[in-house]
Amino acid sequence: MSRRRRIYEGKAKILFEGPEPGTIVQYFKDDATAFNNQKRGTITGKGVLNNRISEYIMTKLGEIGVPTHFVRRLNMREQLIKQVEIIPLEVVVRNVVAGSLAQRLGLEEGTALPRSIIEFYYKNDKLGDPMVSEEHITAFGWAATQDLDDIMALALRINDFMVGLFLGVGIRLIDFKIEFGRLYDDQDMMRIVLADEISPDSCRLWDLKTNEKMDKDRFRRDLGGVEEAYQEVARRLGILPEANVQDIKGGSSMH
Repeated sequence: MSRRRRIYEGKAKILFEGPEPGTIVQYFKDDATAFNNQKRGTITGKGVLNNRISEYIMTKLGEIGVPTHFVRRLNMREQLIKQVEIIPLEVVVRNVVAGSLAQRLGLEEGTALPRSIIEFYYKNDKLGDPMVSEEHITAFGWAATQDLDDIMALALRINDFMVGLFLGVGIRLIDFKIEFGRLYDDQDMMRIVLADEISPDSCRLWDLKTNEKMDKDRFRRDLGGVEEAYQEVARRLGILPEANVQDIKGGSSMH
């Protein structure tokens, strides 16, 4: 295979130039980071699982009419996506109190919120992705008011769908982070589409019965069993045939 041009390397993914104009190949790494890159590690097979889980959710969202950058999965670790202009915002949808919301407002983790809350964070690692308001976003031109309306409407639709999807497999969707991009077509028409990924890296997922954490918080908080938690999410969604666990681990189940 010819050497592909690397466009960008992030904490969990590498982007390569795609085979056709307007496409990009998104490669999922096993690297894990937390606390804005202060904690680093490797979660064996995470890239494979996140590729599959993100493919599954993006496909399902596409089926209900949510526009996404996803085209198709190429192999175990890569998927083909449409090239978009990323809006520099992390959009967090919260259903239950957890993480920074609990710390910031002195609330107890696990408390159901009266309604889903959307928060915006400015995507900037050097600054630690600070929280911003709609005023900041429109004043600094990161997104127009109409863009924000589209983003919020899409975020709530995605949330409604995912809450139901996970509930159906015994998982409570606590909160999640998504990103959006501007997709331009041939006529320079622009629309806002869901970008990046949706996986246990970017969602807080708790077991419905036990409240056991099934996401990256296991890594953040040194709870152990990270690989197993990611595998369990994939298994419940029906996208991890039992036989494939060995493939992911490279033929050995030693931890």
